[in-house]
Amino acid sequence: MWATVTGSPPKNKINLTPCWAVQNVYRNDEGKNMKTGQTAPKNIDEYIAGFPPEIQEILEKIRLTIRKAAPKAEETIKYMIPTFTLNGSLVHFAAYKNHIGFYPAPKGIDAFREELSVYEGGKGTVRFPLDKPIPYALISKIVKFRVMQNLDRAAAKGKKK
Repeated sequence: MWATVTGSPPKNKINLTPCWAVQNVYRNDEGKNMKTGQTAPKNIDEYIAGFPPEIQEILEKIRLTIRKAAPKAEETIKYMIPTFTLNGSLVHFAAYKNHIGFYPAPKGIDAFREELSVYEGGKGTVRFPLDKPIPYALISKIVKFRVMQNLDRAAAKGKKK
């Protein structure tokens, strides 16, 4: 769905499609092989089951790593990918043809900039190549950091009331 910006020439259009994440994945070239119109998995089990066994093993280990680092977090699917929430979104992760995408939000990346410098990524994202060992200990540290961020933010909101 497209709309013309008011007062601007017709060639300037804004995309009003509600699925920002899928567009962002395409923009980052992570979703090149993603099928359009596919339905979102109902849960993380269903998401993981859609991959070959060797990728399932990695995804399950990432899931377990996150679960251990954030035992009170809840699992869900957001933007068609596995997500953990605790007082808001905590982290997302996804499998692609050549890498695992890990999405701890921009502050989760900034705090670990030096350790993540060996990986490609962008604002709020990091790509762990499948042909290299997945840094599970680093994922755990990032998740613990994000838990503290979310708990601090929730506490600050509670004090404002």
